[in-house]
Amino acid sequence: MRHTRTAACSAALVLATACLVAAPGTGQAAPRTAPVGYVALGDSYSAGLGAGDYLPTGTNCKRSGRAYPVLWASAHKMAAFAFAACNHARTSDVLSGQLGTLGAGTRLVTLTVGGMDAGFGVVMTTCALGGTSRCLSAVAAARATVDRSLGDSLDRLYSAIRDRAPGARVVVLGYPHLYHLRGACEVGLQDTARAALNEGVDHLDALIARRAAAHGFAFADVRGAFAGHEICSAAPWLHSVDVLAPTESYHPTAPGQSLGYLPVLDRVS
Repeated sequence: MRHTRTAACSAALVLATACLVAAPGTGQAAPRTAPVGYVALGDSYSAGLGAGDYLPTGTNCKRSGRAYPVLWASAHKMAAFAFAACNHARTSDVLSGQLGTLGAGTRLVTLTVGGMDAGFGVVMTTCALGGTSRCLSAVAAARATVDRSLGDSLDRLYSAIRDRAPGARVVVLGYPHLYHLRGACEVGLQDTARAALNEGVDHLDALIARRAAAHGFAFADVRGAFAGHEICSAAPWLHSVDVLAPTESYHPTAPGQSLGYLPVLDRVS
């Protein structure tokens, strides 16, 4: 009931602001509009893919009324909130298509980004279908991509955010571990692959945290909040492989947004 009430009281505000930003992949730059107090940027983890209650924005961004930015804006009674995060967004998509509502009046910016740059989708598909050896190779390749190019991409994006919103507090949220090791799953990946995926998340989060700190941004680590609620735990807050809704696989559920991401944002914002 709490999720439903929060989404209902926020939906009109979200719908009024979401259309101000062009969706990644359209080839359109985000139009400059009147800056708003809170701007939520980033990828599917910030858009709320996996949480349901998707807003009719006319895009494939899969923005959810149960995503942590919507819940935070509602709880803090934000009168001006722009929900720009979008499914599949890379750093370049955020840079080119999501910054239009930032400005001198922006007081808070949140984002998750970097997973798609690292090849998250390819890695998870390989691990789900290709066996342990191929999974380990895919994780190693993703870690190499993170080391080779993600840092520079994050620097460009973070610099653009600071240039456009010089007075904002910027909170960069990380990614949770995907798997609870030695957990309740009797089928699927072996623990060797599960551990490698979790270590890949650690590697990604560490780079994001370092680059965020270099720009004076706060890094919000959600791994502790999700501990005991990963896939294969007794009470998971992440979707496992879902053949009926494949894009939602490996994304936070509604409790993952409200009980995982939201309290962490509250503590640092």
